[in-house]
Amino acid sequence: MQAELASIAIKPVSTRYAQQVRNHLIFAFTGGGARTATPAYSLDLAVTESVQSAARIQAATDVDQPTAGTVTLTSRYRLTDIRSGAVLGTGTRSFSASFDRPSQEFATYRAQIDAENRAARELAQLLSLAIAQDLAKR
Repeated sequence: MQAELASIAIKPVSTRYAQQVRNHLIFAFTGGGARTATPAYSLDLAVTESVQSAARIQAATDVDQPTAGTVTLTSRYRLTDIRSGAVLGTGTRSFSASFDRPSQEFATYRAQIDAENRAARELAQLLSLAIAQDLAKR
């Protein structure tokens, strides 16, 4: 199975968090080794992000200040056999990670980036398992 996973070429993505997912998938598929020069499969990834306030405190009479947030990364994938063009698997997976929103703007920004990184790592693991199942079903 590891050789088949290593023969998957993952198409480029356009956002930072999608690139994180892609990088973790490449590592999961190759085990840190070199990618194959002649891939047998192609993987399309579409990763979206949703950031929501998870908790609020009342800072003033009419103002609520967010104190925690949740980043949710959702990925749709399509695995295709390059030779035949047959779609071997499709699916959607998502993962959420929480973060604190302190009063400092940079600290909040960095906490959100860290949550995105955690979500990307875990989402890549979920995708890796789903794609391995798709290959095993063939």
